[in-house]
Amino acid sequence: MPTIDILVATTSGNTEYLADQLSEQLQNAGFQTRMHYEPDYGELIGALDAESIWLGCVASHGAGEYADSMLDFAADLHRKLPSLVDLRYAVIAVGDSCYDTYCAAGRDFDQLLEKCGAKRLIPTLEIDMSQDDPEKKASTWLGSILTHL
Repeated sequence: MPTIDILVATTSGNTEYLADQLSEQLQNAGFQTRMHYEPDYGELIGALDAESIWLGCVASHGAGEYADSMLDFAADLHRKLPSLVDLRYAVIAVGDSCYDTYCAAGRDFDQLLEKCGAKRLIPTLEIDMSQDDPEKKASTWLGSILTHL
């Protein structure tokens, strides 16, 4: 089975906790995971192959920007627009619906990967931290991903 790279964009730690829970569930399903709490562009792009799968857990910060831990990585992707035709991916966008920039960074990440030619496994999951049970919602969504791997 392929290794799943989990890319985390978090400021407060909530999204990191959620990513850790997903990693554990994937490992229990027989997958290997690699956590990237501060994704490194060169490392991730250099490791791409036909089996690559990225799971982005992306929290929006401030006015819809990427959280600090993924700011440089996202900027490099936007600037360089690498070919990601071999990559399969899924995104969890985390935000708070009381802001008009709800899940903006996660939506941007999904669109950016698609623009670079990556193949989306399933539609992006949006989690509203003010209303949803993040672990329950993500766990259900993860079950849908497993049927596509």
